[in-house]
Parts: sequence; structure tokens; C-alpha cells
Amino acid sequence: MLIVYDKKKSEKDILEKTQSAKLGVFSNENPKNKLIFGDNLSVLKTLLKNYKGKIDLIYIDPPFATNTHFKINKERTSTISSSNDDDIAYSDTIVGDDFLEFLRERLIFLRELLSENGSIYLHIDYKIGHYVKIIMDEIFGQSMFHNDISRIKCNPKNFHRKAYGNVKDMILFYSKSNNHIWNNPTFSFSEKDKDRLFKKTDAAGRRYTTIPLHAPGETTNGETGKEWNGVKPPKGRHWRTDPKVLEEWDKQGLIEWSNNNVPRKKIFLDEKNGKKSQDIWEFKDPQYPQYPTEKNLELLKFIIRSSSNEGSLVLDCFAGSGTTLVAAQSLNRNWIGIDKSEFSINIIKKRLDDLKNDNSASNFDYELLGES
Repeated sequence: MLIVYDKKKSEKDILEKTQSAKLGVFSNENPKNKLIFGDNLSVLKTLLKNYKGKIDLIYIDPPFATNTHFKINKERTSTISSSNDDDIAYSDTIVGDDFLEFLRERLIFLRELLSENGSIYLHIDYKIGHYVKIIMDEIFGQSMFHNDISRIKCNPKNFHRKAYGNVKDMILFYSKSNNHIWNNPTFSFSEKDKDRLFKKTDAAGRRYTTIPLHAPGETTNGETGKEWNGVKPPKGRHWRTDPKVLEEWDKQGLIEWSNNNVPRKKIFLDEKNGKKSQDIWEFKDPQYPQYPTEKNLELLKFIIRSSSNEGSLVLDCFAGSGTTLVAAQSLNRNWIGIDKSEFSINIIKKRLDDLKNDNSASNFDYELLGES
């Protein structure tokens, strides 16, 4: 499915006719980490030369087509140039078809930069997000879509509009291929989770629950369809594993037999790393942000742990407050951040310097680049 609108360019024209940025070095060179001050479209074109197919994870929180200027207090930061626009952190004034093409151009370059093991997470709101999904289906392929994640961003609202309260936004998760990095992320069990999910306790005081030993699908010839310990799987089902394994589990006391002689496997709380993450996340935005649209640091750490490894290269081309870069650095990933707002660049520099000065953080450095 393709989305059709005026001014939509061909991918060929976007890749070939977009002007590259000429980047000058503002600080000492360190190629592992880069903070780039400039327009991200031309910068992405420039990055293709050295980084095509090399980025394992992209997270972006682009403008949402809100037709809004996000203001800041001039006294909160110094500038890195002579611009007089320090009262605006950034402008989200591109709307309609222009916005869709603005985002599509950048997504095409981001696809080229992704490695074969790479993933992209795009943070957007409910008003424009479903149009963006169609564009991402077109660029990355519908089969590479994995999740539309609902992110709870704030406490419930009490307003008088004839609508439900809006406490969420959305994160679209795609990959370059089916071989994307995936570290099976989990969330910690809350006390309520423990009481609800692990209601039983054994003689040693270990909390556990039980799961069926059979699964859907009838097997007539294989070992998993045969009788074990005097019991056959229910009609239309088979044992989840070979009866020899079931026998070993039973000897180890890992199988619980009901009064009706039905076996179930014991699952112990202290052997679980947490509950499997679903597609609703609660990571509320900072109450006192340094930047108008600053995102939760733990949200970015969760994404980075899930879809990259230590040493992976992480990119955020709408770097904003720099949360992606701070999270990547704290988790021993390499990173590239791009933003065209002076206020943003200064906030990021401060946050990185604070992280560098933190005794718990490893030493690191980065180069600051800008369009010359």
C-alpha cells in the first residue's frame, strides 16, 4: 500500500539530488561518537559515505506536525554561534503533505544507513502516526513492521473536551531484515505481579506457578504423542517435549501432579528475569524537562538494551535533549546525534559533560561537527 500526496518525490531523486552537508570540526576528533549541528537531511546524505549499512539502531522523535514553536528561556544556555533565535528550542511548523515528505526523505536515508541487523524506532503521536506507518511500510516493507507500541506518557488528564483523555503516544518499530538484534527484553515483576502470577509456594519457600505440559497439535507417530507415566496428552494435543525429558523433570521435582493425575511444569519466580515486555509501556515524560519534548531516559535505555549490543552504533537525527545519546553512552554503545537547534546542541553538550564527570561513567569523548 502506498500513500499518495502532492510533491511526493521518487526515491531515486531523493537519494541522488539531496545536497550533502560539508561538515567542519568544532572540537578534537574522535570518530566513535559524533554530535553534529546542522540540517539532518543533508547530514544524513553525507553520512552515507562512511556509515551506509553500519548503524544497528535508530531512534527518532521527530516533529509531530503540530504547527507549534517550542520556546525556551534565553538565560538557560549560551549559544555556539551568533544566532538571535535562542528563544525557540525548535519549530514544528511543517504540516500536511509537506510534513509527510519531510519525514519520508529522512526515512529513506535512514534505511540506507541501517545495518542488516538494524532496527528503527520512530516516536510519533496519534494524530499523524497512522499516516507515518503507511510511509514506513513503503520504505522498510510491511513485513519488517514489528510493533505499534503505546507509550503511556503522563498521568490521566481531566479536561472538558468531548473525547477521552490522551495519556499515550506511539512508537513504530521496524527492522532492516528478519535478522535484527533482539535481546528479549523484560520488565521487572511488581509485587502485584508476583502475588498474581506466582501464587504457590513449595516446602523450601520458593514461589512458583505451573504451566501445561502439552501444546496444541496432535502427533500420531512422534514420541511427543505417546503415553508417558500412564498419561496421554489430551485429544488434539501433544507433549511439549520428549517424554524422556518429562521423566527427568519429574525426578527433579519440577512437575506437579493434580488430584486428577494431570501433570504441570513448575515455573519458579526466582528463576525468571522478569515478565516478557508487551506493546504497552509506561515511561512518563520528565516532570521538569531541560528541553520542551525531552523523553524519559529509562525509555531510551530500554530500547537500546532491546535492539543493540555493546559496541553497536546508535543514531538519533532529531537529537533534541540528547537523551538517546546519554542512554547509548551509559550502556557502552557508540552514537551519532544530529540537531539543527543551537539550544539543543548546548543542552546535549551539558548532559554529556555531566555524564563524563560522573564517576560511575566510563571515560569517553566525542567530536562536535557543524555545517561549514
